[in-house]
Order: sequence, then structure tokens, then C-alpha cells
Amino acid sequence: MLPLRTLLVDDEPLARERLGGLLRREPGVEIIGACATGAAAVAAIVAQAPDLVFLDMNLPGGDGLEVISRLPAGRRPAIVVATAHTDYAVDAFAAAVVDYLLKPFDADRLRSALQRSRDYLQARAAQPARPAAETGVRLAVRTEGRIVFLRPDEILRIEADDNHVVIHQAAGVLRFRGTLTAMEARLAPERFVRVNRSNLVALDHIKELQTTSVEGGVLVLRDGTRLSCSRGLRGQLGQLAG
Repeated sequence: MLPLRTLLVDDEPLARERLGGLLRREPGVEIIGACATGAAAVAAIVAQAPDLVFLDMNLPGGDGLEVISRLPAGRRPAIVVATAHTDYAVDAFAAAVVDYLLKPFDADRLRSALQRSRDYLQARAAQPARPAAETGVRLAVRTEGRIVFLRPDEILRIEADDNHVVIHQAAGVLRFRGTLTAMEARLAPERFVRVNRSNLVALDHIKELQTTSVEGGVLVLRDGTRLSCSRGLRGQLGQLAG
């Protein structure tokens, strides 16, 4: 059995050292790194693709729930919360974490979490891989003190707004801190297309492409929104028409 490639996320050095010490005594666990902030955790998860992440909830500049909401749907590891706070538990399990450890925990409780993680990864590996848009997996988005779970097919377009993104749906809009690049990584590329620097659009929401501009074109969406698009995208969409 291959070792569980494990990432530790906690802003307290002593907590990271204690957890690392417990994990090093367990067979079949390889610690590949440690992070102290949510932003560093997201970057490490995307770059290193760990099997398992031990995630604290109280992190500088955000919390563990925000980390979970920013992970690409198709590249999400098993997540075990390790925190001293009980008030995140309901939201954490709603975001489908594997286990929730309250500090301080002992070696037996840690082994239980490791076994749950192995069971989760084994069950996931036995399922055929399909894009989130086809499996009905919901995207967790943290906004205004709540977590909203969206189906990809509910999203019409996503717009960048400084250090926030705005998700447009038929039912309204959601605005939250994040980047368009991170959202693009979480969505199936055959369902969504980056039309310019500031907009990601559901292909099914595109009504027509106007090719009057030499430099690019104008996309008209089904709700009447008009967006400029790049010359390269105009060529890609033009190929669909034969």
C-alpha cells in the first residue's frame, strides 16, 4: 500500500510539531509539507496534490472552510479537520470533510481519522472519474458569513471584481473573496470557457458570437449580456459552426 501523502495546515508551530510527531509514529504516512495560512494551503494542495490534509479552522486571513471552498473539485484530497473549536463542525461536515478532531486528541483518535481517510480514498478510487458538472457535485462558496453550495449547472457566468469574484445565477448573484483562476480550475473545461480576463461563461449560456471586430468578437449571452472575447476564443467558437 502506498503511503498517505499528507499536508499539515495550522498557524501554530507547536501544534504542527505535535501532529507531525504523532503521524511519524504511524505506518503508511508521509508528511510532504506544512502550511500556516489558508492561501499557502490552497497553493500547496493544487501544486502537490496530497492524499490527505489535516486542516485547522482558525487561520490567518480566513478559515479552513474558505480553504475547502477554494479547492478544485476534481483535485480535492481527503480532509480531516484538527481544531480546538467546536463551532465549525456542522459547516465542516456539510462541506464533506472526512473527520473532525478536537484538540487535544490522542494517538488512538488520530488512527481512527487515518483509517477513515484511507476508506474514503479507496472508495473514491473505485468510482469512475467524471467532471463535477456531470456528477452533481456541489461547489462550496463562503460568502457573507455563510456557505452556499452550488451545482455547476446553476452557474451562468463568473466575473472578476478586484480581489473578489461574482457568480451570476438565474436566481441572483453571489460575491465572495477569490480569483477567477481558482474558480476556473474547479469547473469542467468542456462546460465553461474563459472569454476574457474578467469573465468565465457557461457554454450553454452563450446565445451568439458577433464577429464584427478584427481583434476579437462580442459574445451575446442568453440574458442579453454582451462580453468582448479574444481573437483566439473567437476562432475556437467559430470552429463549432463548421
